[in-house]
Parts: sequence; structure tokens; C-alpha cells
Amino acid sequence: MTAHSAAPHASARNLARTGGPKDDSSWLEHVAGWTLVVVVAMFVTRLGLI
Repeated sequence: MTAHSAAPHASARNLARTGGPKDDSSWLEHVAGWTLVVVVAMFVTRLGLI
């Protein structure tokens, strides 16, 4: 085992976060997400892919 791999990580809990949904997500993220879904659906139907 090398010295780097044996060194304890001070913020191992922060390194394990994946950036997924949080409890305090803002309404702007929800609006932006649903807007993206609607825009992609419009492009898909406009191109005749469905």
C-alpha cells in the first residue's frame, strides 16, 4: 500500500456524493427540467421520430 492510498481522507463523505437530488432543491431546477422535457418532446414529434 502506498502512502497516498493509506492516507485517511478528511472529507470522504463529500467525495462520495454524486450530485443527485437533494431535499432543498429549488423550484427553478424543476421548471428548467420540465421545460427541457417539453422542448425535447416537441423536437422529437416535429421530426417525426414518434
